[in-house]
Formats: sequence, structure tokens, C-alpha cells
Amino acid sequence: MLRLADTILGDWRRRLFRTFGIPTPGNEIILRAALAIVLAVVGSAGTSRAAEPELSDVFVAGHDGYASVRIPSLVVTSKGTLLAIAEGRQRKTDQAENVLIARRSLDGGRTWGQQQRIAQDGKHSLNNPCAVVDRKSGRVLIMFQSYPIGISEHSKKMATGLEGDDIVRNLLIASDDDGLTWDKPRDVTATTKLPERVNIMASGPGIGIQLSHGKRAGRIVMPFNQGTFGHWDVFSVYSDDVGKSWQIGQPPANCRLPDGRGVETSQVNEVQMVELAGGDVRLNARKWSGKALRKTATSGDSGETWSAISDDPALADPGCMAAIFRYSFANAGDKSRILYCGPDSDKRTNGTLRISYDEGKTWPAKRVLVAGSFAYSVLCRLPDGSIGCLYETDNMDRLVFARVTLNWLTAGQDQGK
Repeated sequence: MLRLADTILGDWRRRLFRTFGIPTPGNEIILRAALAIVLAVVGSAGTSRAAEPELSDVFVAGHDGYASVRIPSLVVTSKGTLLAIAEGRQRKTDQAENVLIARRSLDGGRTWGQQQRIAQDGKHSLNNPCAVVDRKSGRVLIMFQSYPIGISEHSKKMATGLEGDDIVRNLLIASDDDGLTWDKPRDVTATTKLPERVNIMASGPGIGIQLSHGKRAGRIVMPFNQGTFGHWDVFSVYSDDVGKSWQIGQPPANCRLPDGRGVETSQVNEVQMVELAGGDVRLNARKWSGKALRKTATSGDSGETWSAISDDPALADPGCMAAIFRYSFANAGDKSRILYCGPDSDKRTNGTLRISYDEGKTWPAKRVLVAGSFAYSVLCRLPDGSIGCLYETDNMDRLVFARVTLNWLTAGQDQGK
């Protein structure tokens, strides 16, 4: 910038000399002041343009045969392909003969391939996609639920147990070719659903995680809630053999509390999880009751048991799924960074991205990504170090992908490793 200023100043000085004769100290001062202002404005504008999020539509309601497209999931494969997954719904309700759809991006979310239908179950409704990638094999797993034909999660017809036509089932699909093709859904209900009390459940929605540190490195952890409507517990189901078999973890204390009328009501609902240093795990859950804040707990045994549920005083929650994501660990000179994204409002608006450097205890930097309509979201780290966010906007009628940088999020305070 200084070299550019000297070049421009020399050129303008020569022009001034040709026009008015030898420059005086007065017009030299004026020239320098004017140049400083111009360079400041131009430099600021250039920086602003470079830092602005890059946006692209991924799914839009009313397109490609679906009245509604909701509930995003997003992963980056081992080959760097970006996979965006959602529910394609026939109507604007949660259970509407939903199928799972996906689109792939080979350029970090700038452009997207054709929409694929990756799972369907007749007229059953498929809900709550939750995707994860196995680092070693590159296999992509998606867990989701199949709801009975014509029965919603609110219905008293929903049955408990592991067998029958009126129960919700838990299914799993996998891809071994970077999301190009998918196997048939595999029923894992028996090892991921509690046989008593539970008649509805949800994986995530959003993403699962694979642990990279500690004694359980390689474990896949899927965030879950189960129960009856309004009376959920959150916990994990986990696999130590890349999804071949699954076990159910214990829920934290305080998931359900007395509501003052002699009835227990959940504090928590939809949940996401993030790996902490050493293989510990933090959950971040949607509030169902209590203060309008995100609910959190930690696990010291890789998702098997948890501390009691508590409020995160920094994270407002109007009652909406939100994203939490491990961007980097503290190693080889890098920093520990965890990202969070959700509505910073008493409504589903003001979608805000935040960063933590202390394992999700505090959130010292934040920036508004979308000031208007903003609902469910999910985060990823792109191969070039950019942050990717797939989010619902336009009253949940459009799913948009945003690329931003750490530099943008932290106003220049953190430019990455």
C-alpha cells in the first residue's frame, strides 16, 4: 500500500507540475491529504468486498417436486467433496411423506450438482438426517428416522417398543463413493432406541462426530433425543466399529424438571455435540423450557455419561436447532477453536456465528451472518480453511450455503494458522 501511495503521489506531483508549475508546500500538503483519504476509502472498500460471505442457494421449497425442504445436514468428505442433505417434504409439515435428498459440491460450495434422492421408505416420513464421515475409510454415514404412515410425532397413536407398525424406527445409510451412491437403509432401531417410555426420537438433526483424541479415538457419536412429546432426554448413541454396531449412552441429569404442576417437562430437545480436548465431549441442546438459553453438559468418557444440564448464559435460544462444530485443536502451534451458529434473538432471526477458544466455555467473538429470517443451521470446515454454513432462511423456505473466513468472523483478530 505504501509503495502504491508513493507511485500515485509521484504521478500526481508530475501532473500538478505540468499544469500549475512548481508545486508549493501548500498544494503538496493538500495533495497528500487527498491521496490519503482516497487510499483509505479504496482500501476499506476492497477489504470489505473480500471479507463478505459468499452465498449460494442449495435447496428451495417448491423446486424439484417438494413443497418444503428443511432440516439441513452438511459434511466434507475425505476427498474434499461437500455434501448437503435435507428432508424433501410433500407438504409443509414435519411428517409429510418425506424423503432424504442431497446435493454435492466439488468447489467448496460455490456451485452444486444435481439433486439426488438418497433414501425413501414408501409413504413413511423420513426425518432428522444426521451425517458423519469416517476419517480412515472415507465412508459417509447418515442416521435418520422413519415415521409410520399418516402418524405424526404429536399423535397419541405413536406406540412405544421396538416392533410394530405404529413405532418410529431408526435407520442408517452409507456411501463408499463420496456420496455418489448410497446403500439401502439398514434398521438399527433395536440397538439405538430404548424399549420403554420412548415413542418419538430424533438423531440431531445436523451432524454426528468422530472422536480423534483419547482412548476412544475413532468412535462415532450420534447426538440423540428420545421420549414422549415434551418429555425428552438427550444423550448419544455411539459406535466403535464405524457403524456396524451401536450402543446407547446415559442421559444427563436435569433433562426433565418439574413444571410446577406436578408434571416433568423437558428443558432440552434437538441436540448437537462437539469433541473437546482429550476426547471429552460437549453437548449443546435446544431449549424446550426454562430460560431462553442453550442447554449444555459435558462428558468425560466419550459420550457414555454426562454432567448435569446447565444454561449457557452467552447463547440465546428462541427454541431452535443450532450448530456447534470443532474447527481446530490446539496443536502444532494452532489454536483450539469451536464454532457456534444460531439465532441470537427471541425469534428465529439474526443468525450469528461465534467462536470459542476455551472449549466452548466462553464465546468472545461473534458476527451476524443473516440479520433476517434464520432457523436451523449446520457448520463445516472447508479444505481451504474457510467456514461453511448451511442454513434455513426465508421463513424456512430456502436453504442457503455461506462461505466465510476466520478473518471475517473475528474482524481480523484471527486469520488462522
